[in-house]
Amino acid sequence: MTSSHAPAHRSRSTTVPAILARVLVLGATLAVTVFIAPVLIAQQSWMWLAVLLVAAIAMFALYSTKRFVPGKYLFPGTFFLAVFLILPIALTVGYSFTNYGDGTRGTKEQAVASIVANSVQQSPDAPRYAMTVATSGSAAEGPYELYLVDPADGTVHRGDAETPLEEVPADSVTVVDGRVTEVAGLEVLDANQVNAVYDELMELSVPVDEKTAVRPLGVNQAFVGSTVLQYDEAADTITDTSTGAVYTVGAVGDEQYFVDENGERAFSQGWLQSVGLANYERLFTNSAIAGQFGAAFAWTLVFAAGSVLLTFALGFALALVLNDQRLKGRRVYRSLLIMPYAIPGFISLLVWSNFYNRDFGLLNELLHLDLNWFGDPTLAKAAVLLTNLWMGFPYMFIVSTGALQAIPDELTEASRMDGASRFQSTSRIVLPLLLVAVAPLLVSSFAFNFNNFNAIQLLTEGGPFPDGSARGATDILISMIYRIAFGGSGADFGFASAVSVCLFVLTGVLATIQFRFTNVLEDVN
Repeated sequence: MTSSHAPAHRSRSTTVPAILARVLVLGATLAVTVFIAPVLIAQQSWMWLAVLLVAAIAMFALYSTKRFVPGKYLFPGTFFLAVFLILPIALTVGYSFTNYGDGTRGTKEQAVASIVANSVQQSPDAPRYAMTVATSGSAAEGPYELYLVDPADGTVHRGDAETPLEEVPADSVTVVDGRVTEVAGLEVLDANQVNAVYDELMELSVPVDEKTAVRPLGVNQAFVGSTVLQYDEAADTITDTSTGAVYTVGAVGDEQYFVDENGERAFSQGWLQSVGLANYERLFTNSAIAGQFGAAFAWTLVFAAGSVLLTFALGFALALVLNDQRLKGRRVYRSLLIMPYAIPGFISLLVWSNFYNRDFGLLNELLHLDLNWFGDPTLAKAAVLLTNLWMGFPYMFIVSTGALQAIPDELTEASRMDGASRFQSTSRIVLPLLLVAVAPLLVSSFAFNFNNFNAIQLLTEGGPFPDGSARGATDILISMIYRIAFGGSGADFGFASAVSVCLFVLTGVLATIQFRFTNVLEDVN
């Protein structure tokens, strides 16, 4: 009796946890979908909404039944691979064929609305409203909405840069002393938060109709003013009602903007457009940019190869010394040598940046030097390599130590009996055998240093910048791309994406070449 009922009991006991786990996973999936979907719809992020819905549907289709067993295991890895690797690559490639950047991020309709709204002028009798700023995102980044209370009748209106002013239901907001203090589903910014984004808010305008719009006035008031610029949709022109000037759509290079009668660009605001291969042509045909790209590529190769060679040489030498059985206290020495690897990289870089200070830096003080490490291009490059050597050799030391343990001592002993010196047995037997094991790691280390943004940005910030050049002497390709995308002159994501695509191709080609060379080492076995 007992043996006949045991299998059924075990089956029920193993089924209940599986059902509970399935319910929890699918319930969490549904909750996340219901919570995030309205936010994505409000922000009109249709692509990410599609990704969310497809993922949710796939989760329910796979994990709500006992079928599709292989898919249950393949889906998580495939999903994260697609979202975090394939999709960003596809977006970067797509942006490289556009003019995406500051002032050219939205549609033409949004650009026209922004141009017209920014021309609002306040008249002496313009009505004023008590203003509250709210956001569905973060207080520091927005997007921002204005909630206005009409002092005449107490009605509440809302709007943003893309949504005209509209009255809101009284039960969706809380009004205290003639001012909105709470908004359902949104975060209301306090005075300090409004002051922190004051400059951005002063550029915000909410359309009321074709000729008027609302603009902030200080941190807690707004006014309704008249728009000087008027857009004629039929003629696709913008007219300045104060001067009578008419601005038409014209080509400026590979892009279209509203231009004046002389064909000059009239407004800084543009719209997202496809520019074809213009970004790539600019990269390879503009002599100044091509020169900067070539110089950055050459230094990137030197930096990546130098970092790998120096760290491996020092790590291998230390591993070789500490692998000698005659040396006492080897464990203590090994523990001390991996300490730089245990310290977070960004902390090491910030500390080392102070070591190179010309006036009170540790290096100049200890060595009694007066070197301007970060002011001279050659010294700055030497400082970068020296710092990267300090941060990278413990990794190579650990890798080499592990590889040395796998090499039989009989091989070196046999070579010594055949008359080989210690140097010969090391260089002709130990090193080739060790390279078989560590060569793929050297390739990955090269690829890492080829894009080692932190080592440059946190140490030298790409400098020095001789002759006011846009590219610093220590800028590698990835830091130069960062400067292009987020530089002080304005973000140019389209061109930065084109450079990123080229960098991706270069990294892949170099890695392929290196792996082909490492195949030669297999003959050592």
